Amino acid sequence: MTIEIDSKLILSFSPINSLNPENVQELLKKIKVDTVQSGHYIFKKGDTDKTHIYLIDGEVDLLDEKNIIKTVTSGESGSKLPLAHAFPRPLSARAKMQVEIIRVNSDMLDIMLTWDQTGSYSVEALDEHSGSDDETDWMTRILHTRAFHRIPPANIQALFMRMEPVQFKAGEMVIKQGDEGKYFFIIKDGRCMVTRTSGQNSTGIKLATLKAGDSFGEEALISDTTRNANVIMLTNGNLVRLKKEDFNSLLNEPLLDWVDYNKANELVSKGAIWLDVRTQSEHKTNHIKGSIHIPLILLRMKANVELDEDKQYVIYCDTGRRSSAASFLLNERKINSFVLEGGIDSVDEDATEINC
Repeated sequence: MTIEIDSKLILSFSPINSLNPENVQELLKKIKVDTVQSGHYIFKKGDTDKTHIYLIDGEVDLLDEKNIIKTVTSGESGSKLPLAHAFPRPLSARAKMQVEIIRVNSDMLDIMLTWDQTGSYSVEALDEHSGSDDETDWMTRILHTRAFHRIPPANIQALFMRMEPVQFKAGEMVIKQGDEGKYFFIIKDGRCMVTRTSGQNSTGIKLATLKAGDSFGEEALISDTTRNANVIMLTNGNLVRLKKEDFNSLLNEPLLDWVDYNKANELVSKGAIWLDVRTQSEHKTNHIKGSIHIPLILLRMKANVELDEDKQYVIYCDTGRRSSAASFLLNERKINSFVLEGGIDSVDEDATEINC
């Protein structure tokens, strides 16, 4: 017998409650309720199956070997978090009675979170123009950005050689939300508007205005997800675009410094700071001791206010998707960062604080 899913209950679970309504609906199509009999294990300590498991109904004991560490009861605050969510599992989970649970693929959820959280533009951080287009030399402006300082000269030459000029008319859509990411764009002249559509607002919410020298489209390429916003021309304009393969090999890879846990520890011992870019609830559930926390969705607004250009940051999330998008963003803002390979699951257990 198929058990009907209570969508309101699912919406109370963290970090599912951070998703936009469209992604929640997509997620609901992919999950089903499982029944586990009394005394049976849902998972055992050390398991590495990457799923977020939530308790729908009943009680579950979390055990370290044979000792009960905690009992999670459906409907209570502790049941809003995934059960013992770390990999490998720090504890075993055993049904105290017949229980109902849902399993959510962790990679799928992480992709959705990345899609949502990299779509947050700060209007205040981007210049609005009501008059004529900015006449700044777009190429000079791009070359003066911090990001391009780190790219080998041969790569810069190859970048400009491989950039393809494209023309758009006022009102024409450059990027459509939900489409596959194929290009990275730079505006030579003209202005664009960034909007985001939702079930509640099909016409689109205005997020930002972009001008000559601004770039866009990197989030979907870095995180390998679909486009998270629309970009529409406000004026006639000339843009250049770079194919995904060229963007990744010539621009993205030189910008991102990936480090394993041992190297990250070495950096932190010399003064670098752990930076968690997951959601508030994910950070509360499980985080690296001594880390600071700025959700990716807020990083555009808070980076230059809360982070120090004279410091280095080791960024982590669950998989590296959100971390890599965050690192690209910080590098553009003159803040040095590294990305932790494998995310928080690669970290020694005694270096984390876990709230199951």
